[in-house]
Amino acid sequence: MVRILKSEPSTAPRIDTVLPTAALPGGDVEVRGANLGGVAVSTGEPNHIIGGSEFRRPIAMLGDLAAPVLLSRAARLTLRVPEEAESGRLRILQNGAQSNAVEVRVASLIATGVHAVANPVMDNSGNIYVTFSGQRGQESPVSVFKIERDGEMRPFVRGIMNATGLAVDYEENLYVSSRHEGKVYRVSKNGASTVYAEGMGVATGLAFDPDQNLYVGDRSGTIFKIAPDRQIFVFATLEPSVAAYHLAFGPDGTLYVTGPTTSSYDAVYAINRDGDIGVLHRGLGRPQGLAVDIAGNIYVAASLRGRRGVAVITPEGEASLAVSGPGIVGFAFVPGGGALVGTGTSLYHVALGIEGWRLV
Repeated sequence: MVRILKSEPSTAPRIDTVLPTAALPGGDVEVRGANLGGVAVSTGEPNHIIGGSEFRRPIAMLGDLAAPVLLSRAARLTLRVPEEAESGRLRILQNGAQSNAVEVRVASLIATGVHAVANPVMDNSGNIYVTFSGQRGQESPVSVFKIERDGEMRPFVRGIMNATGLAVDYEENLYVSSRHEGKVYRVSKNGASTVYAEGMGVATGLAFDPDQNLYVGDRSGTIFKIAPDRQIFVFATLEPSVAAYHLAFGPDGTLYVTGPTTSSYDAVYAINRDGDIGVLHRGLGRPQGLAVDIAGNIYVAASLRGRRGVAVITPEGEASLAVSGPGIVGFAFVPGGGALVGTGTSLYHVALGIEGWRLV
């Protein structure tokens, strides 16, 4: 008779999924799998914790760095990405055993000392533009910084009070909205600025359509359309925002708009070519800058189910977290599958392996 021996179930930790797989330093990442909870370790002394034992949390290693474990359960673990972390393979160590390894992409710092309130932008030459917006009515020494391909950040535009939204046209002119003045400025390659349009209310988000019409979000409730000959039309009206409207076009010509309100259940609006307004998704906290990939998925700087970062919303309206991180206000795809992620004070690059939809 042959006796079949049953193997003991493995007690080694196992990673099934990591949500999300990209984060800023300081962002929280959730791991799902098995054997991720604490284990009882004898202390050698009687105490109130299970007869002389205490529970020891597993250790999370991101590359060569230990990442703080915030929560540990049998099938779920939450960790925080260390400030000094780089992209690397995540492993969970527990009681002498370690899990399989899963890649986590950590955003790298590009610049600090900025004050972004909307998306950064990149032109076709690879130059990045980001604002120093300042508090409402505050004159700042620099309105817009330019980060050139050598990585140096230099003052580019001065004299625009409360620079807010940014956009670039086919000729690589930069457009800058002033929420204080209700104006949109056009800035040439040498940094000279002129008024392109005025009377835009509380001018915030900017976006070009394929025909080079410029759309301007007046956070008091209007989306303006400015034709190439500078004729101005009211394109759509929305609920006023407490902060700003943020705009982005999708591959099919749909204009997507966010505008945080006092609600914690805000929407991403989808406006067709005729100005008809629909809701793609509702359920975001303080949605701000947004961008679209070539598959038509929308990425929004927002809180999703209590977690702050960049949410991705499918064309069918299903949402999940794509990037984790605190204080994110802007997001923009760049060539090569990466993205720029802006917080109120800093600018990062993260390699997502996703191609964005870019008009220019």
